[in-house]
Amino acid sequence: MIVHGIPDRYRLKDGDLVSIDCGAYLDGWAGDSAVSFVVGLPRARDVALIEATQEALRAGIAAMRPGNRMGDIGHAIASVAAAGGYGVPIDFGGHGIGRRMHEDPHVANHGRPGRGLVLRAGLVLAIEPMFTGGGDGRYDTDSDGWALRTVDGSRTSHSEHTVAITDDGPVILTEV
Repeated sequence: MIVHGIPDRYRLKDGDLVSIDCGAYLDGWAGDSAVSFVVGLPRARDVALIEATQEALRAGIAAMRPGNRMGDIGHAIASVAAAGGYGVPIDFGGHGIGRRMHEDPHVANHGRPGRGLVLRAGLVLAIEPMFTGGGDGRYDTDSDGWALRTVDGSRTSHSEHTVAITDDGPVILTEV
């Protein structure tokens, strides 16, 4: 499962890799965050996948500076995936966020540096790298029309923060 899993009768067991994506509204403003972890005893490759996704999140956030471009964020994320041999589901990524949970612009988890929308102070984005253990990132949608699963059955990791761009650089709004 990559994202959007609908709860069912499955019970978590030792070694399961779990991602939790949570959104909330406070005083009319939306926030979105995700974390991945292993239940019980982790496999080394799952720990590496989670750490790479967290590294990609940090890299994407570091690119969120006024004057940079949207492609700089996606390039930073995709570079971490490529270095680890991980896949990136091509149609999914982050998004603008504000009064609604999902707003424009879309924030791709891949991109060309120096391309796309110019980043400016005041822009708030949810940055959310999703990596698959298989290198191609291909996925299918479950019959419920919502849940996404890797085609090759590889495990996945998802990390996310809501981040504001300021004149001094990025500020993570969902960090604990």
